[in-house]
Amino acid sequence: MQHEPIQSRGEQIEQAEREAVRQRILAQAEAKRIPVEETTRAVPDRRWRGGR
Repeated sequence: MQHEPIQSRGEQIEQAEREAVRQRILAQAEAKRIPVEETTRAVPDRRWRGGR
């Protein structure tokens, strides 16, 4: 049975920083997300209509 190596303090800090960046990116993506109500107002592309 192998044991996980003990992380150094520097590795713990880097992991925490990566998680903070990930959370910040997710928050930005959520802020920029277009609500479903907005997407339903889009005009359909005519090329896909009528099989022409």
